[in-house]
Amino acid sequence: MSPTLLIICFILAIIAMIFMISKLKVHPFLALMSVSLLLALVSGIPVSKIPSMTGDGFSAIFKSIGIVIIFGALIGSILEKTGAALKLADIVVGLVGKKFPELAMLIMGWIVGIPVFCDSGFVVLNPIRNALKNKIAANPVGMSVALSGGLYAAHVFIPPTPGPIAAAGHLGVASNLFLVIVMGAIVSVPVLIAVYFFAKYIGPKVDIDTTADNSIIQKSYNDLIKEYGVLPSGFLSLAPIFVPIFLMGLASAINMANLQDSSYGSIFVFLGNPIIALAVGVIFAIILLVETGKIKIFSSITEETLKVVGPILFITAAGGVLGKVITEAGFVGFIKENAEVIKTAGIFFPFIIAAVLKTAQGSSTVAIITTASIMGAYTAGDGSLMHTLGLDSQMGAVLAVMAIGAGAMTVSHANDSYFWVVTNFSKMTPQQGYKTQSMLTFIMGIVGILSVYVCAVVLL
Repeated sequence: MSPTLLIICFILAIIAMIFMISKLKVHPFLALMSVSLLLALVSGIPVSKIPSMTGDGFSAIFKSIGIVIIFGALIGSILEKTGAALKLADIVVGLVGKKFPELAMLIMGWIVGIPVFCDSGFVVLNPIRNALKNKIAANPVGMSVALSGGLYAAHVFIPPTPGPIAAAGHLGVASNLFLVIVMGAIVSVPVLIAVYFFAKYIGPKVDIDTTADNSIIQKSYNDLIKEYGVLPSGFLSLAPIFVPIFLMGLASAINMANLQDSSYGSIFVFLGNPIIALAVGVIFAIILLVETGKIKIFSSITEETLKVVGPILFITAAGGVLGKVITEAGFVGFIKENAEVIKTAGIFFPFIIAAVLKTAQGSSTVAIITTASIMGAYTAGDGSLMHTLGLDSQMGAVLAVMAIGAGAMTVSHANDSYFWVVTNFSKMTPQQGYKTQSMLTFIMGIVGILSVYVCAVVLL
């Protein structure tokens, strides 16, 4: 097949995938798998090669990041069920809440959003927003926008949320999640500043119906605390998140100092492996369950978490199949021939692809996974788009993860479940949701990619 026809087939395949997910409501896993197999057939890949190629692409993802995603999600679920997420939020409110309510919502959302899915994080933290609103007459819309933005920034930029982990796996940096976490935090800073000022600006301009009846929303903060009993200590609430980050950071420092072969160095490098570090985080989370008297529900929490994470794992693995097809079919070869045209896009290329996918089909996770699978691993050299775009280094791959994350939040609107969580729990109409949540995510995405671009100029 000619290179031009290959590109046409690729574009049609992406359009078909978006149509299947957004219009026909086909599950993203089935959409990705069917489009990948069809693309393999029409692009001329030998039929005898397709089954093994599919298996290789599918299993490679499970091998590199499957356990990491499961452990990260399990930590988040335990923090949510034990009230540790509320404890973290309580600490933030105690420090800055009364004087700077929007800032409190922003910071607590960002911290809780690192291990907890943004949808459930907003539901869990919403009573704190309501309590703060009632105590100090803070603007409810401004606080909603700040909380939503904080959660969303962590959701797309910082592991152990599944999207950034999946992107790291596809781009070849799953073994250095600490660097991804650090860059995610750095890129988040200007994004969070933009969220704060937008929240302060838009809050007074949107009037909501405070009399609307919603039993979940009306639940008070004190009622929520009673459901959990006594909240855990601050240390135990922080440990499942920050101990793994500390271990991964320590291992990176030891490797940089070339001490990994020493007796102590080898132990800390082992503990700093992402799988082992997050396993340690799970141990601390189990201690948290024991401390709060909820160890009996550990099995049910695990089962519930696996049900939530299972589809994400399969979607990620299906993305691996798509990436394998793209490599084998010769798409990268054609793009290399036109490298000068593509290379000018640089770090903006993955952002644009992710933004198109996000806006079209709604899911940030699907947009991240699909875009990362299209880009390929930086370690593949000439066999991936990363090489063509000049991102063929570990730092280049990490910045590509950030660019994909920025694109995957641009923009949240009616086809995104998070849009409805934020608008409904904030008592806003859909029209008000477009003025707040949709505009917020547009601003976050633009500021995010500009931040990534500045980092690329300095670091690459």
